[in-house]
Amino acid sequence: MRRTDRLFDLIQILRDGRLHTARDMAERLEVSTRTLWRDMATLIASGLPVEGERGVGYILREPITLPPLTLTEDETEALALALRLLSEGADPGMAGAAARLSGKIMAALPASRAGRTDPPVWIFPGAEALAAARHLPDLRRAIRLGAVLEIAYADGAGRETVRAVRPLVLEFWGRVWTLATWCEARGDFRSFRVDRIVEMRDTGRVVPPEAGRDLAAWREKAGISG
Repeated sequence: MRRTDRLFDLIQILRDGRLHTARDMAERLEVSTRTLWRDMATLIASGLPVEGERGVGYILREPITLPPLTLTEDETEALALALRLLSEGADPGMAGAAARLSGKIMAALPASRAGRTDPPVWIFPGAEALAAARHLPDLRRAIRLGAVLEIAYADGAGRETVRAVRPLVLEFWGRVWTLATWCEARGDFRSFRVDRIVEMRDTGRVVPPEAGRDLAAWREKAGISG
């Protein structure tokens, strides 16, 4: 998590007006207590009305209010449902980000709306989505960096192959995650079910987008516009 994001999250924690220990806040933000102390010193130096010290805890003495979000009831429910889908169908890191985002949104909603944002929908991710979750963080990172991965992949019959691929985009089909790639062995675009990736290795190679082998070319071949 970037430090600016962490400082914002700290303010959200302190907004309830209660006393919070450095250890508790550090655990919630998944950082060391020493890092938390430095962050609190930064917030106090910036003029945030926080009182406290190491070994005792910190409390926000004056309320900080955010302007209410101007969302309709349908928009609020749609956003809450999207975040719930993400938290249930993605990896733990993304699920945690969705939960933090939900908290920030709830904090900015009018009081009359904040208690009525839970959509009347239950989500039960399938075994395929749960099996895919362990690979999603590394795949997102590879897509961002343009990294070439070597994957061991088992097809529907259980036959396993190993190939080098350039990940382009992840697709979620409601039950199954797939990965669209440029497959170096085939010299063409190939899609793989993420739950069938047995193991994955970063080759250390980074390839910039290449005409005819990049996401734009894949979209054109797949007939995806917009």
